[in-house]
Amino acid sequence: MLKRSVVRVAASVPTMLGVAVLVFFLIRMMPGDAIDIMNANAGRNLDPEAAAHLRAVYALDRPVLEQFWIWFSGLLQGDLGMSIQMKRPVAEAILERLPATIYLAVSSLALAILIAVPAGVLSATRRNSTTDVGARLISLLGLSIPNFWLAILLLYVFAFLLHLLPASGYVSPIENPIEGIRHSILPIVALGTALAALTMRMTRSAVLETLGQDYIRTAHSKGLSPRAVIYNHALRNALIPVITVIGLQLGGLLGGSIVIEAVFEWPGVGLLLLRAITNADYPMVQGVVLVIAFFVVMANVLMDISYGLLDPRLRSET
Repeated sequence: MLKRSVVRVAASVPTMLGVAVLVFFLIRMMPGDAIDIMNANAGRNLDPEAAAHLRAVYALDRPVLEQFWIWFSGLLQGDLGMSIQMKRPVAEAILERLPATIYLAVSSLALAILIAVPAGVLSATRRNSTTDVGARLISLLGLSIPNFWLAILLLYVFAFLLHLLPASGYVSPIENPIEGIRHSILPIVALGTALAALTMRMTRSAVLETLGQDYIRTAHSKGLSPRAVIYNHALRNALIPVITVIGLQLGGLLGGSIVIEAVFEWPGVGLLLLRAITNADYPMVQGVVLVIAFFVVMANVLMDISYGLLDPRLRSET
């Protein structure tokens, strides 16, 4: 297991380097000039000399390969550059917004798991019953509704129509737990619904497949209660493909947070990225994408490590 963990961590390094190279050169393919776009969005009209000075300050007047080397050498030292729009270090702006996005993503993931895994097990153990059919229909509905449409629907019903929950904004649950929860209910539900539906269907399929294995029949023949067989034997092995799905969907969860943060004016890195793209703020876009990629890669590493905790064959590897 230790050897597997070290190999996965080492393999993540070239992945991050590849992401860094791709995001730098792909962002340079965007149409328009960063300085001109930023000034146009701000309603300003700089004279050519002032615009040229700004390009020189941010090294935008240099060849692309030279720009890459300046940025990459800084990246190796932990410097993500200076935001063109915000006139502040990119890392500082990201660290300021990161807690809100992590809170939204982790809460949505926790909500999805808490609902989907028990629902999937219940659906599998009562196959073809009314409970099973209802759970499958609800999960299909959850997969079919785009999260941005669900976000707008929740916003209209619970914020504008019923006036039960705030329409936008973010309050730290540490500073004010009650208001923090009230402001986060709608974004969490909108972001976690699709993941919960997918996880529920995968849990159901995995548990059904596991219940047909020989060792499950052996456990029943030993006189173990159905509950003990399900939770002590079947579910442990059934969770391996479920963890795979959750790990793969984490990237979509972070990517989907961009839309959700825009709808609810949630001050996270997703909204920061959206505004950076609108203003062609190259350093900010590069920094945010790298941070998101880092969390996705680390989530997949942790997912592989968790296999060893569930599968004794992997745990025995050194």
